[in-house]
Amino acid sequence: MNTMPQITNLRLLFSTATNHPNPSFFLSSFKPNSLLKFNNKFPTKLHKSPSSSSSSSYPFFTCLSSSRKPHRYNSKSFNPNRRISTGNTSSLKQSDNKEESGLSSKKMELEMEDPKKAGMAAGFNKKRAEGRDKSSRPKDLKLKVRRLNPVNTISYVQVLGTGMDTQDTSPSVLLFFDKQRFIFNAGEGLQRFCTEHKIKLSKIDHIFLSRVCSETAGGLPGLLLTLAGTGEEGISVNVWGPSDFKYLVDAMKSFIPNAAMVHSRCFGTLDKNPEKLHDQLKLIDDEVVKISAILLRPNCPETQGHKEDDFSLKSSDVSVLYICELPEIRGKFDLEKARSLGLRPGPKYRELQEGISVKSDLKDIMVHPDDVLGPSVPGPIVLLVDCPTLSHFQELLLSTSALDTFYGETPNKRVNCVIHLSPALIVNSSDYQKWMSRFHGAEHIIAGHQMKNVEIPILQSSARVAARLNYLCPQFFPAPGYWSLENLKSSMPPVINEDTDLKTISAENLLKFHLRPLAQLGLDRSNVPKTVGPTEIINDLLLEIPEISDASQQVGQLWKVDQNTIKEEPWLNSQSGVPSCLEDITRENVEIVLLGTGSSQPSKYRNVSSIFINLFSKGSVLLDCGEGTLGQLKRRFGIEGADNAVKGLKCIWISHIHADHHTGLARILALRRDLLKRVPHDPLIVIGPRQLKRFLDAYQRLEDLDMQFLDCRHTTDSKNSFQDSNLFTKGSQMQSQWKRPNSPVDMTLVSPIINNLKEVLKDAGLDDVISFPVVHCPQAFGVVLKGRGKIGNNGEIINGWKIVYSGDTRPCPELIKAAQGATVLIHEATFEDALVEEAIARNHSTTEEAIGVGNSAGAYRIILTHFSQRYPKIPVFDETYMHKTCIAFDMMSVNFADLHVLPRVLPYLKLLFKNEMVVDEADDVDNVATAAA
Repeated sequence: MNTMPQITNLRLLFSTATNHPNPSFFLSSFKPNSLLKFNNKFPTKLHKSPSSSSSSSYPFFTCLSSSRKPHRYNSKSFNPNRRISTGNTSSLKQSDNKEESGLSSKKMELEMEDPKKAGMAAGFNKKRAEGRDKSSRPKDLKLKVRRLNPVNTISYVQVLGTGMDTQDTSPSVLLFFDKQRFIFNAGEGLQRFCTEHKIKLSKIDHIFLSRVCSETAGGLPGLLLTLAGTGEEGISVNVWGPSDFKYLVDAMKSFIPNAAMVHSRCFGTLDKNPEKLHDQLKLIDDEVVKISAILLRPNCPETQGHKEDDFSLKSSDVSVLYICELPEIRGKFDLEKARSLGLRPGPKYRELQEGISVKSDLKDIMVHPDDVLGPSVPGPIVLLVDCPTLSHFQELLLSTSALDTFYGETPNKRVNCVIHLSPALIVNSSDYQKWMSRFHGAEHIIAGHQMKNVEIPILQSSARVAARLNYLCPQFFPAPGYWSLENLKSSMPPVINEDTDLKTISAENLLKFHLRPLAQLGLDRSNVPKTVGPTEIINDLLLEIPEISDASQQVGQLWKVDQNTIKEEPWLNSQSGVPSCLEDITRENVEIVLLGTGSSQPSKYRNVSSIFINLFSKGSVLLDCGEGTLGQLKRRFGIEGADNAVKGLKCIWISHIHADHHTGLARILALRRDLLKRVPHDPLIVIGPRQLKRFLDAYQRLEDLDMQFLDCRHTTDSKNSFQDSNLFTKGSQMQSQWKRPNSPVDMTLVSPIINNLKEVLKDAGLDDVISFPVVHCPQAFGVVLKGRGKIGNNGEIINGWKIVYSGDTRPCPELIKAAQGATVLIHEATFEDALVEEAIARNHSTTEEAIGVGNSAGAYRIILTHFSQRYPKIPVFDETYMHKTCIAFDMMSVNFADLHVLPRVLPYLKLLFKNEMVVDEADDVDNVATAAA
């Protein structure tokens, strides 16, 4: 018989209740009768393992960071009726002191017995839940003012390769000066990429968009929110975009509380005057750099999957060519000439070097800079070109007057570097390459989507973790779905015709082109990360943890054990062990793919929230859609597989308006629109909170998203009377947020969408999608997905499977009610048990609380997710209560045919991360959030 791996080198706190007068005290948190008293159908006791007896103690252990104080398991650690009115730390401590010194046991007992008098099932931050806490107040974020340094400036352009491996977003380009930073395009994944490579986004002064669409601006909301939360006062930046960029700003204001953080700078017009479109627009002109823009309007009326009226144009149809010119370097100062012109050494020498004419000290003449300075050296020039379609390129050819000065063998201004963001289809065309050849001597960096980059992971830290997890347990962690380079080489034409004299190079992550100092002018590959393949990663793993080889074999054996042994598991509530809905389940029924398992903002190892419910031939459903969801889909299923997954989406459900749960939505919808634009199809149904509709309506002024919106309130189960729960008592602030009398709903518009949803669910083999309110922020929801039932062998009706997703929440009665008998409960566990007060203040849950909810609801399996980014790889947890629970990782794929094995893998995961259970802050990256929003 296989034994579990022996785990060493962990900091463990072992404790026992042997000497306690009431041993069950230590597990009272998980007894449903002390957790909540809302439903007398809840089980009345926790099932104990065969090794325990009625008189035995309850051993437990918790993995602790060396910097953390041991957590004291007392009545406060999970008091379901503690009520915290604010998120202020001092008030939390005052509350603790009152409980310890002045609160009578009788009063405490009353609060435990009567949840209605306590106000809620578990302590929560009422102001935060109602949107009245300090974090929702607007800030007046001021722009940074930097002292420029035009002399001896270090400068370069650098490719930030977001999207290059998954082709889901436009690459970004950094223009670096020692006192200023400029970024061109902020697609999804930019923040995560910069975090991995320690590029400090807090230093950014300006962001420029080459187009205003999800491909180029999908990462902008998350980036602005992160900057706003940096330091005491927050940081803001200038964001530049063509024409109606203001529509994107208006859309972001629907969920960004600090509207002042968006300092938008729109340029150009959308009229039909071609002269104005082809003008070179000067945006920035200081002693360090001059940045100009040329607008490219497509001459074809059909772009972006929708047709435009002849007299209208959306800013997402307009692309921009940016010209970055550094000032000339003045010639060497000729001391002898200065003396001959009657100048004495002193400040006038400096003035002449700065281009200022001065009066001679000994002669009655004016001395000009050209009199004493040698020939000037022209400043370097960089062009960034984004031609998304051939139609845009035709418009570029018409911009002759604006670009003439850069053309030819002896141009007035010589271009040193051209960075092409255009796709391979455009760059490969002979006309485009002919245009490129007009910039004599320029280095061309091809940064558009190229197939050769597909197998080179952009996010190497997460790719390393994924490879290690795949080695240990390929059943739950399949290999990434990248295309193979060998297949691509035979199917893709070369990017550049080899017969041309063009100086070209394919863009790579962190590739630089130096501009200053002049002696270093040119390409620099020294910062390009070395590509490490899976074989090297696994070899390193075996050297680090030799016993992982045996562990991998033991994990494989779990699938070979007779499934009947599962019925012996003592912790299952049902007598038969495996729920009846899982009998005869196949691998083609349902699979849960966890695309993002972190909170607040993307990190090196975990992306933000997104769960893909794969129904295989019947389609799929997406639960939450944080930034980078599309990229994660492509890493999991491959480029083509992800496209098929997006085309097969039946609906998308969003839990609440916080940015880490929905800012990947526009990119998914835009891709689906493009993939299906020539195929008859219905708009995709998006279910979400009311505030999300405001964002989507505003965003669709930029580009059509081909969707229908349905408020979560219209998908609640009236039989459960969610609106009448104590969360939403009449006259309360929460009730007013839930159902406002001044916002009537036109059911004539809603009813057709509801009918469409019913048809969509029927096609997907689903009985229902039910939203229910939870305690986090205004209009926060969880969701129930119910699979279709079936007829058993004896003619009995067997209910279908049931997936429940908590969204972000404190433990609450509505969640437990909705999760009754769930096949899988996916529950947020943002904080470790020792941080229960922080969880209360921020209206999140701890690991212990999440498991307590699942136990009370009788869930068969519990998957914990949404971990604070303070736990970069594996969160801190108490293994005692993990017997039907597992911790989620990005790309984890849980097929329902494997649910019986799920908890058994956890000890092996701890072995894999045994050297990383304690957070090494020295290895952490700059500006990673230490607490979830």
